[in-house]
Amino acid sequence: METLKDSELCFPQLLNASCIRTKRPHYEALLTYVLVVSISLLTAFLNLLVIVSISHFKQLHTSTNLLLLSLAVSDFFEGLMLLFQMVLIDGCWFLGDLMCSLYQYLAATVTSASVGTMVLISIDRYVAVCHPLHYSEITQRRVKLCDCLCWICSVIFQTLVLMDNLHQPGRFNSCVGECVIVVNYVAGVADVIFSFVAPITVIIVLYIRVFVVAVTQARALRSHMAAVSVQHSVRVTALRSELKAARTLGVVIAVFLMCLCPYYCVALSSQDNSMNASSAAYNFVVCLFCFNSCLNPMIYTFFYPWFRKSIKLIVTLKILEPDSCQTNVL
Repeated sequence: METLKDSELCFPQLLNASCIRTKRPHYEALLTYVLVVSISLLTAFLNLLVIVSISHFKQLHTSTNLLLLSLAVSDFFEGLMLLFQMVLIDGCWFLGDLMCSLYQYLAATVTSASVGTMVLISIDRYVAVCHPLHYSEITQRRVKLCDCLCWICSVIFQTLVLMDNLHQPGRFNSCVGECVIVVNYVAGVADVIFSFVAPITVIIVLYIRVFVVAVTQARALRSHMAAVSVQHSVRVTALRSELKAARTLGVVIAVFLMCLCPYYCVALSSQDNSMNASSAAYNFVVCLFCFNSCLNPMIYTFFYPWFRKSIKLIVTLKILEPDSCQTNVL
């Protein structure tokens, strides 16, 4: 330890107990800080626009959009929590053991809620495209209930999974300045199954079915378009809308899976079911997952005209005008 300089320790005053700081060039550290802060603030801002848009304009109060609202809320918190990754860029945690456990707990809860919301979105699109006659049964009240249950279950489940870490924060740290959580074997298996394997299986199976039906219906629309009468035009327009929504949300889910899988790959590859929040691999997969939260509103902007109109009204402060919630944004 005598060969180590003070700058190489997380806590120089604790010579024999401090973790070692990751050495990196000054320009690299500065660039990383700027990148993390930019992604965090952009993610929070864009998802806040989604939250305000769907919450404010009554035309957007649909079952599907309520699910997007729940996803935007989880993405918003993901963006804010990304700020904590700045503390870990140099491999040191300076906020104490309690904050480490709370940070990991909140991150896991928000992640579980995001995964659960993606499952609900898949179910919503499956019913809308594959069983349109039953879609009227998916009311806003039932969607709100499912959203609430999704968040409640995420909180309860992650509390059970991380109970040991919450009960005694820092018990698994090998040195001062480390942020490590360890999950017992049973809880780890349950977490992988219910937060990763089962949801992804459900999402993939449902969307394979959705796209098979969507392709079939799209072909039928093209071949019979000339023979469609005026009285069927409304039904055709509605069907086109459902297919477009399925395609858009399919892109959202595909991007989500690509960003989520590395997170669980790192978690599964860690030894003794432990996850070191100070490690470079953990920092990368967390930043990647949070970047997905930034991409979702961008996908909405590209595919949804109503979101572009909503942004314009919000930025120009026209939502502050009387009865602005009744504005036509569709």
